[in-house]
Order: sequence, then structure tokens, then C-alpha cells
Amino acid sequence: MAPRSQGLRERALPYLEDLSTLVRENVQLAVRDASEVVIIERIAPSCAVPTLTRVGGRLGITTTAAGLVLLAHAPAAVQEEALARTIPRHTPLTLTDSGRLRAVLAQARTCGYAVSDRQLSTDTLSVAAPVTTGDGEVTAAVSVVVRHGSTSVGALADLVRSCGRAISRTLDTPDL
Repeated sequence: MAPRSQGLRERALPYLEDLSTLVRENVQLAVRDASEVVIIERIAPSCAVPTLTRVGGRLGITTTAAGLVLLAHAPAAVQEEALARTIPRHTPLTLTDSGRLRAVLAQARTCGYAVSDRQLSTDTLSVAAPVTTGDGEVTAAVSVVVRHGSTSVGALADLVRSCGRAISRTLDTPDL
């Protein structure tokens, strides 16, 4: 994970810091490893809602917004494998039905972002958008995690999509 993620992390960090300053909440950058999400960067201001994530930490791909974005753009075989597994229920709102998850993945591909509303903990909402390479491959996801009910999904979606596009543009820029 380190070589691929290190360059990505370094290029993304200024944009993640800007996003964190703007929202004053948790901002994360994640990549997919098989059917798990690996957090490669996390900025957590002292006033941010507590989360279960840490840099280097792994989570199930279906319970976070970043994971849903990454799964939505993963190869079909990866999607099928992830949806065929038993999905642990972290809260009463955790999506465990593969049919509902398929609809969420389709919506993420259409809208350009995904939402995880109280799926991992009962007090958090996360919104994520893809980071793409020059050939359009989704290589990572940027997310914001806030206290549920503190802000609108639409406002967060616009911010993470903008941040994801900005990071994507830096990946197309040759090293100086």
C-alpha cells in the first residue's frame, strides 16, 4: 500500500487540509484493498465528531461513504464478492441487504458521491466522492464525516466532489 498511496497522499494533502479548514470536521482519504477500505490520511480537528477511523485502519467497504464510492467503481467481481458476504450490522441503520446496496452503488455512480448515514455509528454521517486518474480509473475516495443532522448532504456533496476533482487534476500533473 505504501508506495502507491504515499504519492497520492502527498498530492492530496493540501486539498484535504483546505477542505478540513472549510468544514472544521473530519476529512479522510481512502483506497480500496480487496473488499476493505484503508484510510491513508485523516484530518480531525479537535471540534470534530469522534470517529472509528485512523490512518492505516481498515473498515468494511459497505459501511462508509468512501467505501461505497470505491465499491461503486470497483470491478464487477469485487462488487459481487463484497455483496455476497454477510455484512455486519454496526447500528440499526447499517445497510445489510445486497439489493439496497446495489441501488446505493448505482446512485453513487450516477450522482458522483455516496452517503453513509449512521451506518457505522449512530451519530455520524459521511459523504464521499471519487478521486480519479487521468484514464478515469477511481483510485481513491475523499470523504467528510460530520455529526448527523449538523449540515445538509447536498452542501457536503458539492464540497467533496470539488475536492475529489482537484485531487484528480493533481494526479495528471507530472512530478516537478
